[in-house]
Amino acid sequence: MLLDLDSRAEEVAAVHAPSDHTDSTHFTPDSPRAWVRLALALAISSVGGVGMWSVVVTLPAVQAEFAASRGAVSLAFTLAMLGFGLGGVATGKITDRFGIVMAMALSIGFLGVSYILAGLSSTLWQFIAVYFLIGLGTSATFAPLMAEASHWFERYRGLAVTIVASGNYIAGTIWPPLVNWGEQAAGWRTTHVIIGVFCAATMTLLLLVLRAQIGGAKVRDHENAPPPRVDLNLSTNTLTALLCVASISCCVAMAMPQVHIVAYCGDLGYGVAHGAEMLSLMMAFGIISRIGSGFLADKIGGLRTLLIGSAAQGFALLFYLFFDSLSSLYIISAMFGLFQGGIVPSYAIIVRESMPAREAATRVGIVILASVVGMSFGGWVSGVIFDASGSYAAAFMNGLAWNALNITIMLTLLIRSRSRLAMA
Repeated sequence: MLLDLDSRAEEVAAVHAPSDHTDSTHFTPDSPRAWVRLALALAISSVGGVGMWSVVVTLPAVQAEFAASRGAVSLAFTLAMLGFGLGGVATGKITDRFGIVMAMALSIGFLGVSYILAGLSSTLWQFIAVYFLIGLGTSATFAPLMAEASHWFERYRGLAVTIVASGNYIAGTIWPPLVNWGEQAAGWRTTHVIIGVFCAATMTLLLLVLRAQIGGAKVRDHENAPPPRVDLNLSTNTLTALLCVASISCCVAMAMPQVHIVAYCGDLGYGVAHGAEMLSLMMAFGIISRIGSGFLADKIGGLRTLLIGSAAQGFALLFYLFFDSLSSLYIISAMFGLFQGGIVPSYAIIVRESMPAREAATRVGIVILASVVGMSFGGWVSGVIFDASGSYAAAFMNGLAWNALNITIMLTLLIRSRSRLAMA
């Protein structure tokens, strides 16, 4: 809801935020040079995003080699996501202080070395621990790159940020089939070593080109930034806590298909190759959803966009319970990707719409970390439920329950916003 700044001046303090303006002698926002930077950032994110998806394809092979339970092997994904979330906070601070090039250089080093160590793991727990380091290495390819891209654009800032955010979905589209092919040809250990070497070499080259494009451009501060546009009559701490719970809830539900679709197809007798293709299809449609959500949020706001995405995600999860033929799983996976891709970026939009700009970066970081916790817990608990029940039906129902909690929180916030409109 739009704030009445005259009547509520005491509630809306002047805010300050990092500028998107750069020294005109060096760089012009929205220029062709900005789009070149964006393309480089997207390429870096798409390559480095392998850290979020390789373990999903590797789960069955690692489980078989170490004779472990599905829940135990799923901890590798949990640790990777925790490393991704915590690393995003750390690399974000490094980016603020030293720049994106320094943050990405550290990320590349972690990613390359960690993949090689994963391939050399002699025990399951070594493999799981190394995936935490892989998560750290992947972290700079998401939130810090999105923040950096926001400084390169004014008119197309929202589109630019969602394009960079799509990098990890592009990774989810191209990497699972490649990882599966590598495992079939050379085994999961050799595949991990090759991934580490390839990522280190390719991302270093891309980063050097990006560094040359950025050059000596300096960022200065806005004297004034637009105030929040939505009033929920909640303190920022209360709203942040609610968004964190909602973020955890939707991501527990989201993790079930994303983490276990490959293993699920193997259990059904279709083979892991079909599962990897479904994951790739899911991520491809997620790219469309992620970018489209930015356009939708500009029209109807972040709250409504997230509520639509969450309801649609629950609808797709319900289909997994009733259909398990090979063709239907392909169709449902495409639906799931199309429905859920815009959910996580919508939290960033809600934060910016309802909180002062001076707090936005910190609050977004906290909520995104909560989403990572949800993905981590969801990936692990789905494996545990499978071990206990012998099927994924209960795991899908668990995802539906968490998704319902997310919908409830979003409806509550939307009703509060309508109440404020009625009182205005």
